[in-house]
Amino acid sequence: MGMRVLGQIYEIMIRELLILRRNHIYRFCMVVFPILVIFFFTSMLDDGLPTSMPVGVVDLDNTSTTRSLERKLDGFQISHVVAHYPSVAEARKAMQRNEIYGFMYIPKGTTEKLLASRQPKISYYYTYTTLAAGSMLMKDMKTISTLGSAGLGQATMRARGLTERQIQTLLQPITIDLHQIANPWSSYNVYLTTLMVPGIIMLFIFLISSYSLGTELKFATSKRWLEMADNNITVALIGKFLPQTIIWLAIVFGYQLYVFYHLGFPHLGSPWMLVLLGLMQVLAAQGFGIFSFGLLPSLRMSMSISSLWAVLSISMAGGAFPVMAMDGPLQSLSWLFPLRHYYMLYQTCVFNGFPLIESWFHFAALFGFMLLPWMVVKKIKNAMLTYVYIP
Repeated sequence: MGMRVLGQIYEIMIRELLILRRNHIYRFCMVVFPILVIFFFTSMLDDGLPTSMPVGVVDLDNTSTTRSLERKLDGFQISHVVAHYPSVAEARKAMQRNEIYGFMYIPKGTTEKLLASRQPKISYYYTYTTLAAGSMLMKDMKTISTLGSAGLGQATMRARGLTERQIQTLLQPITIDLHQIANPWSSYNVYLTTLMVPGIIMLFIFLISSYSLGTELKFATSKRWLEMADNNITVALIGKFLPQTIIWLAIVFGYQLYVFYHLGFPHLGSPWMLVLLGLMQVLAAQGFGIFSFGLLPSLRMSMSISSLWAVLSISMAGGAFPVMAMDGPLQSLSWLFPLRHYYMLYQTCVFNGFPLIESWFHFAALFGFMLLPWMVVKKIKNAMLTYVYIP
């Protein structure tokens, strides 16, 4: 009996491989597009941080002191002074036209007030339409304004005969010893690619899993598929999805080799943890895709559910906005997204190198997604035997 079941699985696998070969959708969605996504994100964020973002300057004082501040601003890696404007109104219009992300306004008399210790005001404006650009440029312009006052104060105190140590103590009473754990480069590639690429791969797995079941109804091949397994839906599903699982695992493991070993992304976890994480990612995503079809046995509706859940996963995973800062109902809802548990396992066990026991509940959740098809397996069998495809 066991050999007969293995033979049936083998025959269904051969049938599935022929379907994968004939249908170009599988080739593009399982191989071409995932590879393009991997290289797109890693090459787009290759520098780690955005550099040379355009800023403007409105310098109505135009002295050697203010020009020195402008040169220092232009010297930062992130900021690049591309234009000088005669007024705030002109700079504001340039920012509204997306020519610059921000500008610094230095009013007339700034240097004179600095020398007289009358606290001049330097203003800087930046757009938060693009959150990353706005926050980074704000940091640079704030640093420049602080450096300007500190530089003048340092010269004044040196003229009064204070030592360098006394000057340093007065200018910076508390020294900050900054340690950025795990990602000291503040690299967007390390932070963003490791969330977006697995999320998009899971999107393709969701869709292809639902699509491959839906097309059995669409092309009226479902009964023949079940006959090959003696109407055993479990054997039929294993034979159908095993070739897809192997292909998805090859894509996921190839992605891990590329980013963690070729590009050198930081990882403190063992290679076996990466293998386990990739296996759980693929099986949990396939489980959800099969479950979405079993929930609504319709090609169109199951693929709609899969795409909606995958897109929401990017927000609910906690990479862009922390889950712990969300409202209570949204925090509870985040448990229903496989990507959230994948991301937490990656952060805990791969990125920071903690043992698996520290995130056993996320591992258990992914295992639960793998078992979801068992809840709807009878409904899938009934759909394959009795449902008529409606476009």
